[in-house]
Amino acid sequence: MRKLVVFNNVTLDGYFVDAQGDMRWAHNPKPDPEWDAFVGANAGAGGALVFGRVTYELMASYWPTPMAAQNTPSVAEGMNGSEKIVFSRTLEAVSWSNTKLVKSDPGAEIRKLKNEPGGGMCVLGSGTIVAQLAEQGLVDEYNLVVVPVVLGKGRTMFDGVKKKLGMKPTKTRAFANGNVLLCYEPVA
Repeated sequence: MRKLVVFNNVTLDGYFVDAQGDMRWAHNPKPDPEWDAFVGANAGAGGALVFGRVTYELMASYWPTPMAAQNTPSVAEGMNGSEKIVFSRTLEAVSWSNTKLVKSDPGAEIRKLKNEPGGGMCVLGSGTIVAQLAEQGLVDEYNLVVVPVVLGKGRTMFDGVKKKLGMKPTKTRAFANGNVLLCYEPVA
């Protein structure tokens, strides 16, 4: 069975986007070779990337560009080469390589995909999709990078979840740039 992982950056006060929906705060300007190696290794880890429309449009506007290839070549290569699934009722077409547009219910599609052969799937950004899949018990693991910044206002990736979701910690890792990776699995 394929595994579904959520990988997102969050602030110290729990937001994954600011009040305007921006995620630029997540790009820590402090140089950290260990962090860069971690990001590069994860970008090329294989499997499918899962997005909602907003995150897809943001990612598709940057990763296929020469600037992305110049700034972070290993990440750009991994992002561009990966299978991508975008959930949207409003997009008519997708242009980023290896992307499948799904207009149906995310939960039903993920259930189906989890039972097919293939590598894991990873949701990036996409708070609306995360909340839907989390509430349906379809997320197998949460990898949250806590970035040392406080926004005061914003949106959590769990906005809309109506029931308590218990989690157990599985791993932590601190980086010199101040980012801390926290990994959790859902508990019944």
